[in-house]
Amino acid sequence: MNAQTETRTIPGPAGVLELAIDRPAVPRADGGVAVIAHPHPLYGGTLHNKVVQTLARAFVQQGWVSVRFHFRGVGASTGVHDHGVGEVDDLLAVVAACAPVDAPLALAGFSFGGYVAAAGAARLWPARPVQALVLVAPAASRFAMPALAAELLPRTLVVHGEVDDTVPLSAALDWARPLALPVTVIPGGEHFFHGRLPLLKDLVARHLRAL
Repeated sequence: MNAQTETRTIPGPAGVLELAIDRPAVPRADGGVAVIAHPHPLYGGTLHNKVVQTLARAFVQQGWVSVRFHFRGVGASTGVHDHGVGEVDDLLAVVAACAPVDAPLALAGFSFGGYVAAAGAARLWPARPVQALVLVAPAASRFAMPALAAELLPRTLVVHGEVDDTVPLSAALDWARPLALPVTVIPGGEHFFHGRLPLLKDLVARHLRAL
């Protein structure tokens, strides 16, 4: 993301996982860590995706350490794509390696990564509470999005583009409706939020400040 981005690998469930870590100039006193998941690997998704980088910047500016990572089989991460099953295990391995148990944890993801982040939060709860969950255009039309604990819903931000033709807005609403989970819609926004990334960053920052 910038010259100060730290790259490293950690042991993962399918070999090694490649990380990109960005640290805030003024960190939170409680040492909060945000783990951010990228879009679908089979369609070019990487940790360098513009939306993923926008999420990282929003967290860093609010004092969180941001950890992006490559799913198995992407970049320097070893293994092969596992259709969303092993990828949740990848995220949990990053959490275990990078987020101290006594520090606040945030999870975030875009598209396929939004599904993985939501599934990871559901797996972790309640043993490891998630202070913030940010889901951008989560792939609700392609994967079975999990139910979220009632306590997590006020800490969850879902953002979707009005004219997303990759993951229709209706799919996100169909998932969110039974949970009474609000969905923030960006008018005219499409899947990759072209021209609307500053607005997306502001929405995420506002959510984090309100927690």
